[in-house]
Amino acid sequence: AEALKRLLEVFGMEDPPPPPAHVKQPPQYMVDLFNTVANADGVTKNPDILEGNTVRSFLDKTHGEKMRFLFMLSSVAKNEKILTAELHLFRLWPRLTDGPKRHHFCQVTIYQVLESEPEVPGGKKLLAARLVPLQGSGWEVFAITQAVRDWTEDESSNQGLLVTVQSVDGSPLDPPPLQFASSMDHHDSKKPMLVLFTDDGRRGASLPMADFSDVQPRAPVAPAQLSVPRLGAPRSARSLDRLQPCQKHPLSVDFEEIGWAGWIISPRGYNAYHCKGSCPFPLGENMRPTNHATVQSIINALKLSQGVSSPCCVPDKLYSINLLYFDDDENVVLKQYDDMVAGSCG
Repeated sequence: AEALKRLLEVFGMEDPPPPPAHVKQPPQYMVDLFNTVANADGVTKNPDILEGNTVRSFLDKTHGEKMRFLFMLSSVAKNEKILTAELHLFRLWPRLTDGPKRHHFCQVTIYQVLESEPEVPGGKKLLAARLVPLQGSGWEVFAITQAVRDWTEDESSNQGLLVTVQSVDGSPLDPPPLQFASSMDHHDSKKPMLVLFTDDGRRGASLPMADFSDVQPRAPVAPAQLSVPRLGAPRSARSLDRLQPCQKHPLSVDFEEIGWAGWIISPRGYNAYHCKGSCPFPLGENMRPTNHATVQSIINALKLSQGVSSPCCVPDKLYSINLLYFDDDENVVLKQYDDMVAGSCG
């Protein structure tokens, strides 16, 4: 129990989220984002793709009004810095019964609702406006960062969003020729969604980053001028192990074995690798020794000081991994964790 508690701390959690009550499909946007930033093992392909280290998705909670949206943000931690917030709306194909079109575009406007009745003076605040084509379908994304910052500072101010559709000259259109998928009557993959890019301030050790190719297993490094003692009896496995040069070995982390498969979507596990082997004197350049390790190996070899061991075989490059998972509120989160995979050893 103590070990699992410490493991949760590494992943920035106090308790594991409960698995979703029903089988749920994560939003395709979040799955695509995971596949863009990470390989199948979850290892980061490019550390500069994500703004911040966390992406949170929220589905609309209004369950009714077609152009009014509400997103509950209670799972955003107080220490998380909101970098960017986006409203994602799926534009439906226009109905054939809408008759001939006089215009090819209409104006879509997003408002932050300030009062329960947004139509009263001062009841809403303009966030974004855009001309949207009436033909075709697909996702429309609107930046609403300031509104979300307001809501996270004062949760009670979250009255949701209002979306209006008008003609290009601003006159009302009834019925509106353009419609967005709602949270009630459309497939999960098209539901209105709020996406937050945040940073929780966690940063790992600043070991040098290197090419992603380094994460692939490499051929063992040849021992550097290793003198093998002549022993009559066969050596034990342990003494042989000590004579192996410092190198990277597999270390599988299986989330199913840990009992986390219910709430982690991807990956199912990953190879963390670990470093094992001897760092004999003299340390070869292929081991990329620090100056400190070089001096320690000399002091150890010359027996200049009591109790000084030879340098340890440790990771000298570390990579981040990404988890896609359901949080306590069944929202889908993508989080990047630094220093989780040994890239190489020295």
